[in-house]
Amino acid sequence: MAKQTHHPWLILAQLFVLITIAAAKVPAVIVFGDSSVDAGNNNQISTVLKSNFAPYGRDFYGGRATGRFSNGKIPPDFISEAFGLRPFVPAYLDPAYGISDFATGVCFASAGTGYDNATSDVLSVIPLWKEVEYYKDYQRKLRAHLGTKKANQILSQALYLLSMGTNDFLENYYTMPNRRSQYTVDQFQSFLIGVAGNLVKELYSLGARKISVGGLPPMGCLPLERTTNYMGGEGCVESYNVVAESFNGKLSGLVETLNKELPGIRVVLSNPYYILQQIVQKPSSYGFEVASVACCASGMFEMGYMCDRYNPFTCSDADKYVFWDAFHPTQKTNRIVSDYVVKHVLREFL
Repeated sequence: MAKQTHHPWLILAQLFVLITIAAAKVPAVIVFGDSSVDAGNNNQISTVLKSNFAPYGRDFYGGRATGRFSNGKIPPDFISEAFGLRPFVPAYLDPAYGISDFATGVCFASAGTGYDNATSDVLSVIPLWKEVEYYKDYQRKLRAHLGTKKANQILSQALYLLSMGTNDFLENYYTMPNRRSQYTVDQFQSFLIGVAGNLVKELYSLGARKISVGGLPPMGCLPLERTTNYMGGEGCVESYNVVAESFNGKLSGLVETLNKELPGIRVVLSNPYYILQQIVQKPSSYGFEVASVACCASGMFEMGYMCDRYNPFTCSDADKYVFWDAFHPTQKTNRIVSDYVVKHVLREFL
């Protein structure tokens, strides 16, 4: 049998067609959440929780510190690229972008926020309800820009990424006394699940049909938690990880319920817990050298203004580190986790 050859231009043409189809299936990526997905909205509000300065963004396009809490790209950027859209998702409040830019992707996320409104109060950031108000404003602008029919088509076919919850526990429940006096940790989880369910239902009522709900990472393995875990020999705080796993289990149940209750919706759980846990436990298997402390860190409280260009501990090669600062992964980790989520969860939308 003659050997079949594939001309390079033919392969490129086929790839172009595949990408076009993917883009048609998901014409936009729309993001709600916290610092894990904030593309720079916090730059425009009065809060101490910002990252629009060096060394943040040093590996992003042009070495720009955009307000992303990483040395480079964050998960929505990689996910947008995987769907054949632009290789980053701009922040809604960024004055450098307008509605024509937001037609293929927009981020409403705010670092430091959570499902609980009390969480956003801790560092004076954008509460979840306000993110939804911005989304409604975006809808109005999109319809004015593209016409109602085209805009509604984009809004119904778009992929909605929701990623929050870690701050509800680490900034709020375990740090501030109010919620602990009101709820056991199990009750607090159920309270947050109720908010998450209401969020999905509201987005559904506004036209959303493809929704990814993000699970919690192994939050006991964040460098901040490890460094302050003196009794545990600076290992992961397992009690926090147990809470994260439990919460993700409840989210899974919520996703199942929502898919049954809401006609025409498809909700999936994008759970980063196990892939991130594997990376932390066996960093060398993924090409990392350090998982216990962050690049911009001695491991303590380096985040935001405490991670700056004058920090003598900032590493020279972030690709060797799982974490960029005391709370957030490096661009390399974000890429690995995003690729995993796309291949194992979001692929049904491709």
